[in-house]
Amino acid sequence: MSNLKWYKNPEMIVALSALFIGLVTAFTSIYSAYVDRTYSRASVWPRLEVFRSVSVDSFSYGVTNNGTGPALIKYAKVKNGSKYLKRWSDVKQFSEIRQSHINNRTLSPQNSITPLSYKGDNAKALRNIDDSITIELCYCSVYEDCWVIDRSNTPTPVESCLIDKTQAFLQ
Repeated sequence: MSNLKWYKNPEMIVALSALFIGLVTAFTSIYSAYVDRTYSRASVWPRLEVFRSVSVDSFSYGVTNNGTGPALIKYAKVKNGSKYLKRWSDVKQFSEIRQSHINNRTLSPQNSITPLSYKGDNAKALRNIDDSITIELCYCSVYEDCWVIDRSNTPTPVESCLIDKTQAFLQ
């Protein structure tokens, strides 16, 4: 009978080698899945930006998606000073404008929507009130990664898009 140490036994060396190779393979597979998942999320990452357009006789707000995937807009908050608005017409100066729905929309990549547009002699009055208007949007990717954006155009990651119904912009 041989008095070899257990770790010098040829069968044990083969078994430990197989175990090591199995662990390396498992680690490589897990890391590869992580990289694939990260790439999948990045390939459909939305990036919303809020902008305004001003000329002598026109005024508008717009939202564009400069990302690589669709943006699922979950809610919008619009304030005039400290008062939350339900619709643009809640502001006296915005009563005769063309408006579009912004809440609960899907915005495809490289597309824009114009939730408020005015062309006429009263554009200067709209520009004057612009400083008191704040706009906040919460949007998600198809993987339910969510962000909040305002007019500073700096997305802030959030867990989910929840809103108090009294603050929700309805239009």
